Amino acid sequence: MSPSQPGAEPADHTRAHERAAPMADGRHGPLKDVRIVDLTQALAGPFCTMLLADLGADVIKVEPPSGDMPRFGGPFMREDESHHFGAYFASVNRNKRGIVLDLKDSADRDRLLNLIDNADAVVENYRAGVMERFGLSWEMLSARNPKLVYGAIRGFGDPRSGESPYSDWPAFDVVAQAMSGVVSITGPPGGPMVRTGPSIGDLYPATMAALGITAAIHHAQMTGEGQFVDVGMYDALVALCEAAVYRWSYAGVVSRPTGNSHPQFNPFDIFPTLDGACAIAAPTPPHWSILCQVMGREDLINDERSADNRVRVANRAFVLSAITEWTSTRTTAEIVGALAGRVPVGPVNDAPALFADVHLQARNMLVAIEHPGSPRPGVFPAPPIHMSATPPGVYRRAPVLGEHNESVLATESGWPEAGPE
Repeated sequence: MSPSQPGAEPADHTRAHERAAPMADGRHGPLKDVRIVDLTQALAGPFCTMLLADLGADVIKVEPPSGDMPRFGGPFMREDESHHFGAYFASVNRNKRGIVLDLKDSADRDRLLNLIDNADAVVENYRAGVMERFGLSWEMLSARNPKLVYGAIRGFGDPRSGESPYSDWPAFDVVAQAMSGVVSITGPPGGPMVRTGPSIGDLYPATMAALGITAAIHHAQMTGEGQFVDVGMYDALVALCEAAVYRWSYAGVVSRPTGNSHPQFNPFDIFPTLDGACAIAAPTPPHWSILCQVMGREDLINDERSADNRVRVANRAFVLSAITEWTSTRTTAEIVGALAGRVPVGPVNDAPALFADVHLQARNMLVAIEHPGSPRPGVFPAPPIHMSATPPGVYRRAPVLGEHNESVLATESGWPEAGPE
């Protein structure tokens, strides 16, 4: 029984680290030779540079004297009295060295330029025009360092790639989700439209930016030519809504919320169980046949209302009712046990259940990261990219504000040894 299910012993979050993998012994990964200057803030930009750092890049995070916007927000551990940073900041700023520079100060701008002159990439997610006002435009930086890759993540992209009438609009995750179409296809059928739980308006553009920056660095290493890499949050989420775009283009269909169902496959849904819920997807003939046999409903295999996926989509309510009648009288574990390895199935997990999941433990997908001011570490998702020769990893916690000023700015190049290798 999952520790989050009714009747289970309550999970103790203060011992969550006992089920997590330890931090790595040093910086590893295929980007170990890459140097990144990180001028990002909030979520999208720091998540992008975190991905690069997880893959081995030496990332120096540059914050203003007041710190990154979410640095001092929670949640905090109850044992942590120092509050150098909360979990939000810790989550997306691991594996980075941190310094403080005031970009309004000429001496600090010179220090930053010294770093950028010796970097492979600089990444920022200010609104368009902010870096120009600091005298740090892509054109100026590129003239100093022709191999430099300049990564920018903005709500509506950078005018260099196409001047949008929305260029000056500020944007957050919910705006990108709304404008891109994500919200229009998310939620219960006929009910209110909702944003997705994870902040995909930030996280997906960040992932695309990390991919683009990595590709651009590869190009620069081959040719000596740097370039400007521009990802708009709105643009990235439109790409994520590819099905809604092609359905309209091909058939004039306006996609609407379908709840947990899929508009083109059935069954493909979340079903109630005695003690929770589980996902079952069986749109293919073999999977449908096995599901019917396990349910003791062989009659549905050739029933004219459910014989193939096309008619099951047309008779969705009938099919879902038959499956719900079976699942609602059994526990999640019983259903997963009956179908696992034969039909796509999985429990609906919450956070405590993730810590109990044997798959995540076997794959080391939760990592315990030390936290200043606390005797116990916090736990975060580990890098999901597994590589046999150059595995990524987490070897350094997020930095205290200005923690590495002395070591980073003490050398002429601005790039001393990055620490544990």
